[in-house]
Amino acid sequence: MKKLSARRRHPLAALVVLFFALAATGGLYAALAPAPQAQAADSAQSLAIQQGKKLYSVGCATCHGMSGQGSTDGPSLVGVGSAAVDFQVGTGRMPAQAPGEQVESHPVIYSQAEIDQLAAYVASLGPGPSIPTKDQYSPAGADEAKGGELFRTNCSQCHNFVGKGGALTEGKFAPALKGVSAKHIYEAMQTGPQNMPSFPDTTMPQDTKADIIAYLKAVDSSDSPNPGGFTMGNIGPVSEGLFAWVFGLGAMIALAIWVATRTTKAKKS
Repeated sequence: MKKLSARRRHPLAALVVLFFALAATGGLYAALAPAPQAQAADSAQSLAIQQGKKLYSVGCATCHGMSGQGSTDGPSLVGVGSAAVDFQVGTGRMPAQAPGEQVESHPVIYSQAEIDQLAAYVASLGPGPSIPTKDQYSPAGADEAKGGELFRTNCSQCHNFVGKGGALTEGKFAPALKGVSAKHIYEAMQTGPQNMPSFPDTTMPQDTKADIIAYLKAVDSSDSPNPGGFTMGNIGPVSEGLFAWVFGLGAMIALAIWVATRTTKAKKS
């Protein structure tokens, strides 16, 4: 005990204790502190949110409110997520040129970097669907046949059997899907823009969405086979068959009546 007490009273004892305390603190910090990559990512995300807020204040706040709370001219953006922004702004639907029953697509006025910044800011207002990665929306390896069945069951009532679009009620319409990118189709299924119902991953898994995208890309192809010949806008087998019966059979009956009339007149003369 006397030896231990003597060492405690040694002039260098305090320095030794301080050294071990600093070493322990440094070791704990190195083990628990965020990685430099994570810190850089957080910094970049914060910068994107700041830049997005500036863009939002200029181009979106008039209709959606300064904090995204919505107004009489635009819905709330709290909780819509970055995917909704990427779709609406990336297809030129937003900023809307004028309010109406339905906003149509227009040339995009923002760069992709600016769209990403807007999406980051809106995503910071509340949790929502995020922008999908290429692995999620890529149709590579997907089942086109299964996608066709799913599309005809869930989507053809509005978009037509091959995505040609169609009219809805009160001046609304389902847009044609020809030329729409795979990412925007995936985002539309995720977020349900305007009149479209949403199909989150809990309802329609990622691979199912990829199957539908694969089907749409197959029928969108210019060399897509058409065994039936003239498509008539791909209205569908029932509508096209009705057209053939009404107009085709009607034309044959009219021709038969005309021939009979001409024959009768020729006999009388």
